[in-house]
Amino acid sequence: MNKDELKGKVKQIKGAVKQEIGVRTGDPALADQGAGDRSAGKMQERFGKGKRKVGEAIEDIGRKVKR
Repeated sequence: MNKDELKGKVKQIKGAVKQEIGVRTGDPALADQGAGDRSAGKMQERFGKGKRKVGEAIEDIGRKVKR
């Protein structure tokens, strides 16, 4: 797991908490903000996974070239 994946997970958790608090307190703005944070966190996590996969592919190519 890289920094982007970790930060994305944290954003998702924060967003879920904000969203739940907004729903329970009747604050639609806070609930919407939480939903937005969750979405942004998912995107950041996916970006991090993609970045990691590309890095792994490059390392695999490097190992094959050395052989």
